[in-house]
Amino acid sequence: MAELGLRDTHGILDRPWVRPERTSAGLGWEHLYLSSQRELPYRDAFDGARSHLLILHLNGPVTVSRGRRGLTDARRIPPGGLFLHPADTELDVELGGRLDTVHVYLADEALQAAAGDAGGRRVRLVEEFGVTDPLLEQLVRALEGVVRDWEPGAVTYADQLATMIAGQLARHHSIHRPAPPTARGLTERQFAAVRELLDTRLAEPLPLADLAAAAHLSVSQFARGFKARTGLPPHRYLMRLRVEQAVRLLRTTTMPISEVAARCGFSHQEHLTRVLRARLGTTPGALRRGE
Repeated sequence: MAELGLRDTHGILDRPWVRPERTSAGLGWEHLYLSSQRELPYRDAFDGARSHLLILHLNGPVTVSRGRRGLTDARRIPPGGLFLHPADTELDVELGGRLDTVHVYLADEALQAAAGDAGGRRVRLVEEFGVTDPLLEQLVRALEGVVRDWEPGAVTYADQLATMIAGQLARHHSIHRPAPPTARGLTERQFAAVRELLDTRLAEPLPLADLAAAAHLSVSQFARGFKARTGLPPHRYLMRLRVEQAVRLLRTTTMPISEVAARCGFSHQEHLTRVLRARLGTTPGALRRGE
């Protein structure tokens, strides 16, 4: 599947009143597109898009009016407020003031997969604006932080955040809310296959989809099953493996620190140093000296 991008959105971000700061363009994300920007006041109408739209208001309050084929509702939305619009749905909107936002566009297949077993019924999101959801806000802010400080090795973490956003939308912002899926741990065979892939590709960016494929599961099923088995989400488990391997190499070899970083999946030596300081309270040089 091709990367999700501007062609999959309503076109709001192409308008002259938008001042973009950063986007996920070029990162290869197939099911999610993120953009953060300053928006100036405007009024416009848009056709339905292929993707679901979630907007997080970073400041405010600001008055927003919305509807379909005409404005029918207006609300004053505070910082942290959310604007949710389903795919394939027309949108008329008016923004009453300057606003900093994060837009997240989510492919429908990711939403349906995250819902798990919904009794054979497709999940349909509700049209909402002005609502708050602290977990969803936290996930969007975390994903925006991944884009802002992008490291190729963070791809597993980005995939995990996207899966969690899709799951939260399906369970708490849909018309017919599916029951929370039962988390069953990976079998011995599944975990062995995943662990082999983790060890083999420790130095590479490792998409969640590749790990799920090794277990013959969907991404959402895999994420739940992996955490049920290990107690950790995949990106944290992978980072633990990378840190453990880096510590071994620093203590038992004379390999240059920059090469240790590369072999263990860190973007550069400073990335390794930052992670070791945060997790272990030490540095590569101190570990090498036996401190």
